[in-house]
Amino acid sequence: MIRDLPPLPLPQYAVVRIDCSPEVPAEIATDLRQVGVPAGLIGYEYQPLTEATLLGGIGESGLVVFGTSGLLGRLGIDVDSHRVVHIPKIESAAANHVNRDLGTFHRCVAATIACFPFYEEGEEDRFQEAADDLRELLASLDDTALAHNGLWETLCDDVAMGDYANWED
Repeated sequence: MIRDLPPLPLPQYAVVRIDCSPEVPAEIATDLRQVGVPAGLIGYEYQPLTEATLLGGIGESGLVVFGTSGLLGRLGIDVDSHRVVHIPKIESAAANHVNRDLGTFHRCVAATIACFPFYEEGEEDRFQEAADDLRELLASLDDTALAHNGLWETLCDDVAMGDYANWED
């Protein structure tokens, strides 16, 4: 027998402060402890970790990982440039651009959540329009946000395909 489950709650923008392992550079650790990171995005697009850690092998000085993205991906701050980047899995040697800095990441997450739900059930004709609206909004907050294969461009592609049409399912 299939039971009716309650609908999933709509995501809300919130901030969490996370601990940092000792090897995290002081300036980045201060930002993560004081400014914090978004408490989440939509679904599993991004979730914060409880502790940020330094991951070597990416960039000159490494990557401070502070969140997950999907099943295997990680989000972090490039130690050299302070850009927020995405790596598809821990073993990756390359990172995809997300935002120019942590503050801009906060603004993009908050704006994306404020737009959700992107469309209502039965609005299949609105999928592409909703994705275009979201792209325009994100680009107005950070002209680097829509980098090829980046978190935001991928999210917008998912919106255009209707992946968020059945949020309550």
